[in-house]
Amino acid sequence: MSGLNRLQLPFLPGFSFKEPNETKFNCPQTLTYKSGCAIPVPNHVMSPLEHLQLESQLGEGKVPYLTYGKQKKDPSNCQPSTLPNYVIYDKKVLKFDAYFKENIQNSVLEKCRIRHVHIYYYLIDDTISISEPVMENSGIPQGKLVTRQKLPKNCEGEFFFWKDLNIGTDIIIYGRTYHIVDCDNWSREYLVSQGIYVPPSKQLPADPYLKKRQKVLKHHNFTTSSTEDKLWKLLNLDRQVLRFYCVWENRDKMFGELRSFILQFYLVDDTMEIREVHKLNDGRDPYPLFLHRQKVPKDRSNIPSLFPIASMEPSETETDNWFNDSDFAVGKTIQIYGRNFLLYDCDEFTKNYYKAKFGIEDFHPIDIKTEPVTLKKIETPPYNGFGSLEDSLQSCFSLVPQPPKKNIVKMLLNDGKVLRFEAVLVHFIISFYSSTDDTISIYERPIRNSGLLGGKFLRRMQIAKPNSNPNSPEYYSIQDFHLGASVSAAGRQFIITKADDLTLKYLEEHEQKFKVNGVYSDGQTQKKDIQCGTDEVTSP
Repeated sequence: MSGLNRLQLPFLPGFSFKEPNETKFNCPQTLTYKSGCAIPVPNHVMSPLEHLQLESQLGEGKVPYLTYGKQKKDPSNCQPSTLPNYVIYDKKVLKFDAYFKENIQNSVLEKCRIRHVHIYYYLIDDTISISEPVMENSGIPQGKLVTRQKLPKNCEGEFFFWKDLNIGTDIIIYGRTYHIVDCDNWSREYLVSQGIYVPPSKQLPADPYLKKRQKVLKHHNFTTSSTEDKLWKLLNLDRQVLRFYCVWENRDKMFGELRSFILQFYLVDDTMEIREVHKLNDGRDPYPLFLHRQKVPKDRSNIPSLFPIASMEPSETETDNWFNDSDFAVGKTIQIYGRNFLLYDCDEFTKNYYKAKFGIEDFHPIDIKTEPVTLKKIETPPYNGFGSLEDSLQSCFSLVPQPPKKNIVKMLLNDGKVLRFEAVLVHFIISFYSSTDDTISIYERPIRNSGLLGGKFLRRMQIAKPNSNPNSPEYYSIQDFHLGASVSAAGRQFIITKADDLTLKYLEEHEQKFKVNGVYSDGQTQKKDIQCGTDEVTSP
């Protein structure tokens, strides 16, 4: 191994040597971006070791491209495109005019049919679509014949390319032969720019059956005998509709109302339909048709009695007196199946039709506006005594009563503040909850050997003042509680005699909110009297 030159060793894992003079150990960049596109960069500079290895292989007669592949061209010597193909060929389409023959079986009038098509070739992805121009009343399914896709050229898996399309060529697509006869100017210029000869355009052959039919129509003038002919109406009055705005007046009956409708009369067959105009929250089912399209007799009672009109519609054999365009006019009332409809307006087409045919000029609409219905003011029923007034009142606002809303601001300001007073009737403690809803609870202190059970005397609730209106009562508030005040609850009179330290402190901090009577002048006197053991306070 020592006698061998290291350059003669194969370039395999385990036989490589480090270059002592190498200073860059990073992986060289092979791609860069210009104008948003990735292009290869020029070849990087070879290291001295790579030069020696390449020279040794050339000296031994080895061909380097057999080991490393063919040498790539230096991109710096050529000018790559700044845009990719999907941007260059976007919305670039080759258009060709072609035709194909379709054999007709079991027909005496024609043996084959020539159909014209347009062939579109999309350069961006080499897809093809074929469409046929739509001809009115042709009776043939036309439009898109072949959707956009890559079309197979043969059984070997090849697809049609744009070089396969040219004027005068025939292409077979899914068993149908298309003869290309023409193309647009842009397609011609593109093919010529690619070095392809484009023959001159040819004319599309005409369909023999259509040509024969046009020849017959040219030498014969078909006219109808009168304007009442059905064919004449079909050709001249098709899709022409008279539209009238009408109302059905039945307010003279119980629960009657003024209902709006739209009457549409079809001139092609003298039929009519009535559509209902729905209003917001009218309480009716959203059915669009009040009367489906049909011929309506003027006199429904002039039909033979044996005719089952409940299950069948009358025809021309039962009556010949039908509504026509001369029976309608703005301001006229017509009776349709026992209902009176007032025609109060019409659209512009109807006005122009009557002006041209009947010479009518007056189309002034009729005002049908009615006085708005005044709803009675909802009165709150009187309080029935069950539950609290607030809870009972919620059943008057909604079908599903909701709990009364609380004063959130008051709850946040007075949270946890409960004022306690001692009453004189035996020994009761009155608690006033000022944080939420100004509720009051009364608790009886148990006295030993008194023979009376203490505990809760009155649950937490709002207490109305005596002689107040039961429908809108005035409840006791914090201003009504002070030493010597009288509170009526549960049919008893309570006189406040004492208060705890927290209550007195609260009274001192909010002295301006409470009443001041002759018994005390400020919170300091109250607190002093309580601490001295004063059990009774003279009522004002």
